[in-house]
Amino acid sequence: MKLFSKKVEKQIASYQHELIETHYREVDNMYRQIRGWRHDYRNHIQAMKAYAAAGDWDAIRQYLDLLDKDLSTVDTVIKTGNAMTDAILNSKISLAKSKGIQVVADAHIPVKLKSSEIDLCCIIGNLFDNAIEASMKLPEEQRLIRVYMDMKNTQLYISFTNFTAGKKLMKEGGLFRSTKGKGHGFGLVRMDAIVERLEGYISRNSEDGAFTTEILLPQV
Repeated sequence: MKLFSKKVEKQIASYQHELIETHYREVDNMYRQIRGWRHDYRNHIQAMKAYAAAGDWDAIRQYLDLLDKDLSTVDTVIKTGNAMTDAILNSKISLAKSKGIQVVADAHIPVKLKSSEIDLCCIIGNLFDNAIEASMKLPEEQRLIRVYMDMKNTQLYISFTNFTAGKKLMKEGGLFRSTKGKGHGFGLVRMDAIVERLEGYISRNSEDGAFTTEILLPQV
């Protein structure tokens, strides 16, 4: 039994390392895009000056429309007040949008969190990855993820809701099973372990057409 426990712990630790590496690459890619756009900023200004000097206002309008569209792909859409949360949320929102998934997010963290950045990375990353995976099973026009984060008194409240393929998910042994097949599900185990260690609360609810995870993390 102890050997089995050690094997599971090793698999979970490996999963956590892989998850953090994936998040790092996503965040790094997002900031590379931002730096690239800033690097080109002077060239964009020079181009518009040339159009202005020629009095070609239609060309300027078209150029601005293109820049607006380009910038919207790298713009930081969420500013929670917590740098790590901003990085993870924005990278995942960018990933979701690239897959044709609409994201509605309202997140505010006005206080310094007790939770470590790695813990927060694992929780938010897992919630988003699971929601993205479930959303990909739907037609593009039905893909939607709702994210809400804020303080409730002294606790950080996190809520993720995504639409599902029209049927209620089933539990096994009191837990919703992973849809990723055998060998997966360590993300759920890791997330539950973090919430338990932080003396928090987690609730998962599957209703017809939607799946919601709610988490409360004490911050005192």
